Amino acid sequence: ISVLGSAFISVLFLKKTMRAADILGGTLTVTGTYLLVAFVPNVPQELTERQVENYLVSWPFLLYLVLEIIIFCILLYFYKRKAVKHIVVLLMMVALLASLTVIAAKAVASMITLSVKGKMQLTYPLFYIMIVLMATSCAFQVKFLSQAMHLYEVTEVVPINFVFFTTSAIISGVIFYREFQRAALLSLFMFLFGCLLSFLGVFVIARNKKEEHLQIPFIDCGCIPGQKLTGKIQPDSPSSCYGTLKREDDSLRSQS
Repeated sequence: ISVLGSAFISVLFLKKTMRAADILGGTLTVTGTYLLVAFVPNVPQELTERQVENYLVSWPFLLYLVLEIIIFCILLYFYKRKAVKHIVVLLMMVALLASLTVIAAKAVASMITLSVKGKMQLTYPLFYIMIVLMATSCAFQVKFLSQAMHLYEVTEVVPINFVFFTTSAIISGVIFYREFQRAALLSLFMFLFGCLLSFLGVFVIARNKKEEHLQIPFIDCGCIPGQKLTGKIQPDSPSSCYGTLKREDDSLRSQS
């Protein structure tokens, strides 16, 4: 929605020309998103505190968490110590944090839903641990993502971040919540094919879309209200002291 909305807003309000690549990319993105929704694994959405706790101590997630921490520390070392601010480094850290955000957000949402239905889950410490994890990971995501937006163009950041974020969310869901454990082979193939179409559509939309720069790199003084434009910015002078005021003795000599 954000990618397609940005494309339509640029056409409607910024008066930019609709390209054939925009139509093709939008079609691929919509088709891929439909396949993602249609063939997503049908797993129970309501998770109790005990289920989340069992997922946290499972060996696949612990192995995934250790590997993710090692990769994040390596990237953070290059970012802090070596001052490497490549777009892949920044967005990889965003994606690694996003996986934790997705895990925590689903756990928090499920426990709140069960609490509203009468199965109180808000009294468990794990619920508040997940809230802290979700808020902390989101805060650091914003930090690294804003750094990438400051250093690189939006057309570069948006598609790469979309691919990294989505891939990280899928991997974390597969490992932590075991969403594809009982999925059919056809559903798995169509789900991955939908991801591929969505990624391709976003890259097609963002490809070669550069920001337009101003053609006039200066301000016309005649356009400033209340300011009078003089005939010459700097008066001509035969002396070598160009641009300086004449001293009083120099003026007397010229009169004599």
